Amino acid sequence: MIIDAHVRIGASREAALSVAELLSTMDSVGIDRALVAPSEREIAYDNVSGNAVTAAAARESSGRLLPYAVANPWREDAVEVVRVAADAGAVALAVDPVLQGFDLLDGLIEPLLAFAAEQDWLVYVRTGTPPTALPLPLATLARRHPEQRFLMGRSGATDFWIDAVPALRHAPNLFADTSYAPWDTVLTGFAADPAIGTDRVVFSTDLPYTVAEAEVKRIRDWNIDETARAAVFGANLTRLLSL
Repeated sequence: MIIDAHVRIGASREAALSVAELLSTMDSVGIDRALVAPSEREIAYDNVSGNAVTAAAARESSGRLLPYAVANPWREDAVEVVRVAADAGAVALAVDPVLQGFDLLDGLIEPLLAFAAEQDWLVYVRTGTPPTALPLPLATLARRHPEQRFLMGRSGATDFWIDAVPALRHAPNLFADTSYAPWDTVLTGFAADPAIGTDRVVFSTDLPYTVAEAEVKRIRDWNIDETARAAVFGANLTRLLSL
């Protein structure tokens, strides 16, 4: 079983991905299920429309697509927006501090995290862009909420990969994703660290910004045993999502 932890559907600034294209790509590279977030504009601003798009995609996919809920934390009705998304089938919360214009540690996200905790949701946070979307501040946020599970989207790629291991050591409830990460440096560093290991790493293509075949091949080429590979490809995320 291969589960992709994060893709974005719809048209963004430099890339686009339709549901039909996503499902075709999944078929071609052997991905069984994927968590889907909406386009950049819908993450930043048009949250209600974005949540409706991902919910509809999930309904029409025969269970292969699982929707993230999104809401800009600046919205006064942010919690209600994700509540509606939860009722429509969302299984996790996706956050992008750069697109949404906030700092992870300024308190703005706290109401959304409280709702995510009520739902027992995984919280995906896209990282890699200074100053607001970085691994170490995310680790601090995760330490503030030890009962919740956080996924470090892109694991700081690319300039902040160096902070990924310290961040994961700092917060045991923080998990890494594999998108962009070379197996012989970044991923091997995760696996070799006794405080991290492959049990805290989940597979992600981050489509449409990457090439799915390359992301899958990287995990197949990674020098780990088959039990660990199966965990990274799907078992770890299944556990995090309580599927």
